Amino acid sequence: MNAIRAIEQEMIRMDIPEFIAGDTVQVYVKIREGEKERLQAFQGVVIGRHNASVQSTFTVRKVSGGIGVERIFPLYSPSIDRIEVVTRGKVRRSKIYYLRKLRGKAARLKVRRT
Repeated sequence: MNAIRAIEQEMIRMDIPEFIAGDTVQVYVKIREGEKERLQAFQGVVIGRHNASVQSTFTVRKVSGGIGVERIFPLYSPSIDRIEVVTRGKVRRSKIYYLRKLRGKAARLKVRRT
């Protein structure tokens, strides 16, 4: 059992910023197209996090062309180049799935002051 934990500790990255649900983040993902590799940015609101050491994930939601798009990212994936926190949102829940039902101005979040 300790061998598994030792391997998991090696996979954990230290360059991940602190963020919670409600924060707007920009995730840069490495995309492979043939032999070339490029970065693609995905910016949206974090609507949930699943914390499970190396298997941790977070869900980011954005509205693109009037259609809601959600993407689940593994937190410690090598395909993620970097994560930048754009704004910090003020929410009272750890999972803000209720944003899926809201449209327009109702879907805005207040900015948390630090």
